[in-house]
This record gives sequence, structure tokens and C-alpha cells, in this order.
Amino acid sequence: MIPLKPVSAQRKVALGLAFFVLFVAAWSLATFGGFVSKTFLADPITMVKEGYALFAQHGFAKDVGITIWRVVGGFVLAAALAVPLGIAMGAYKPIEAFFEPFVSFARYLPASAFIPLLILWAGIGEMQKLLVIFIGSFFQIVLMVAVSVGATRRDLIEAAYTLGADARGVVRRVMLPNSSPAIAESLRLVLGWAWTYVIVAELIGASSGIGHMITDSQALLNTGQIIFGIIVIGIIGLISDFLFKWANHALFPWSLA
Repeated sequence: MIPLKPVSAQRKVALGLAFFVLFVAAWSLATFGGFVSKTFLADPITMVKEGYALFAQHGFAKDVGITIWRVVGGFVLAAALAVPLGIAMGAYKPIEAFFEPFVSFARYLPASAFIPLLILWAGIGEMQKLLVIFIGSFFQIVLMVAVSVGATRRDLIEAAYTLGADARGVVRRVMLPNSSPAIAESLRLVLGWAWTYVIVAELIGASSGIGHMITDSQALLNTGQIIFGIIVIGIIGLISDFLFKWANHALFPWSLA
């Protein structure tokens, strides 16, 4: 292996699948071989059976849909407000000086710590879940977007001024096109974090969603359903990740150069 040497698409897929095969093989060995009690870790076949029962008998598809709606709703709301603020902070230093200390402070606050307050303020309905995701995503997006915009090459900005662009034109014609691929990549990363926030929100005071199902399964010591719920989250996240990558490449083809 040579550092940073790219691999072919076929080999990349093969290596990725190989890891999952080895992971399932080790899991099967641990459970079927009797190294781990099935009370604490269900085997792969039991997990699949429990997953089928969730969809066929317990309406798990509705829980999945509700969780996806919560993630998308909270994330879109956070991105719609955070991206413009991040662009302004990255482009204009006075705005950055005003907001950056508080944003840097707030991004270290765990979203889960706000759940008791949010339950008091918004109850245990959908608004509380959306706000948890919003708080967990908003400040991260703001700072990452600001860094991406602020990293625009100085020579490009100077060239735009030389060609007669004004301050607004520099932001619109130089800084945004230059930073758009990085902004989109930041959104892709934060979307993955949003999934962790929604599960935390659903573990407390929820009557639906994947997190609620996991909590109910824990009370019944049904590790098969718990593992299946975790895997469903991973699959949905993987699909959204690939969709984000595809959209980024389609919208910003110059980022591939």
C-alpha cells in the first residue's frame, strides 16, 4: 500500500463489503459459539427474525418514518438558519467577531443536556425532538460554514477586485462558489450527528420512533430488536450519506478537479 494512492471503484466496494462480512462472521462466532450469552447479544438469525416481526406485527415502518421526519425537519431548520449566518461570519470579520465567541461556546454544550429544559418549554411532543436536533446541529454548521468561507484563497479575492467586482460580488461570485463544496460536505457530516441527537431525544418522553422502540426492547431484554433498530439507523444513514455525496458531485462538479 502506498499513502494516498487511490484504489479502483471495484476494489473499494470489495474492501468495504469484506469488512461487513468479517464483522458478521465474528458476531456469529461469538453468539453461535457460546462465547456470549444470547441474553446480552442476539445472534444474526434471531436479529433478522425479530426485525421481520417488528415490521410485520408491530408497525415499525411508522416508527422509521417518524424518526426520519424528525431528523430531516430539525436538520433542515438548523441548516436554513445556520448556513447564511456562517457565510456572513466567514465573509465579514466584524460579524465573525460578534458571533464567533458565543458560537464556539455553544457548540460544546451537549444537546442532550437541554432535554429537561426543552420538555418544560415545549412538552414531550414533536417540537421538543426538533429542537434537540436543531440545537445539536445549528452551532456546528455555523462554525464549519464560516471556516469554509473564510478559507477562500486571497489571490482569488484580489483578482476579483482587480476585475472590478464590489464586496457583494466577491462574496457571490468568488467566495460562495469556492466554498460551496466544503459547505455541502459539512452538511453531510452534521447530518450524521443529527441521527445521534434524534435517538437521544426519542429515548426520553417519546411514544414513537426508533429510539422509543429501542427503549421498549431494552425493558423486555430483547437484544435482537435493539440491534435491528441500530442497524436500521446505520442503513438509513448510509443511504443518506451516499445521496449527499451524489448530490454534491452533481451540483459542484468543479470540486472533483
